[in-house]
Amino acid sequence: MEAIRIERLSKTFSNGRKALDEIDLRVEPGEMVALIGASGSGKSTLLRQIAGFTVSDAQPSQIQILGRPIQQNGRIVREVRRIRRDIGFVFQQFNLVNRMTVETNVLVGALARLPLWRRLTGAFPRGERELSLAALREVGIGDHARERAGNLSGGQQQRAALARALVQQARIILADEPIASLDPESSRRVMEMLRKLNTEHRLTVLVSLHQVDIAMQYCARTVALRKGKVVYDGRSADLTPALLQQLYGDDARELLDEHASDDAPLASESYPFALDAAHST
Repeated sequence: MEAIRIERLSKTFSNGRKALDEIDLRVEPGEMVALIGASGSGKSTLLRQIAGFTVSDAQPSQIQILGRPIQQNGRIVREVRRIRRDIGFVFQQFNLVNRMTVETNVLVGALARLPLWRRLTGAFPRGERELSLAALREVGIGDHARERAGNLSGGQQQRAALARALVQQARIILADEPIASLDPESSRRVMEMLRKLNTEHRLTVLVSLHQVDIAMQYCARTVALRKGKVVYDGRSADLTPALLQQLYGDDARELLDEHASDDAPLASESYPFALDAAHST
């Protein structure tokens, strides 16, 4: 049983632009897969389709999460909320409520399994509070639990979002360019934490990235999109500037380090992140 199974998925926007075109994709449980592509390639649209946030075109297609359909033939299933409990979605802009404490933001991950009166009053059980504090300690920001989320740096807010996924007890993490607005050190910490969720908690991770060298360092497998189509699905280690140029043409410049040579694997000196990560996942 795949963690994620996609068959013939297409998405056309109201202006007629085709954002996704006949996508077929399988992600196995416990994989950490990078999703790359230039701006407008369909990465965010695909992740939102997988989560059931938006509906696909009305044609024969399906998305399954852990063997259960979340949408079929252009319709989201009625059980979508139950299925979403297994999906932790990490947004580029963190999706935290700035005026609430970090702990309360993380506790939002527990709402789906609580009775209505607790959800309405915010009366979280002691066990859930202990779980949230443990999750915050695990991502390295336990000392900030009582602070307003808006006081945290961008990297700390993103780690709080990952702690929320831990409290949710998600089995799949969908991360939509989680380091796009972060400095290199904060990016490293967030990517290390995603890898830890993958290796230690055995969570399936599908992460969209704009930097190919980071995909290579952290993900053994990369799926590349161009204009809504899958143009590559294979080993990250096989991606070279020459191959990316072949796949993307002029758009490859968005994804490449300007100093990379054409026929060598992508260099990683500019991102001193876990150089052996692609071999350890």
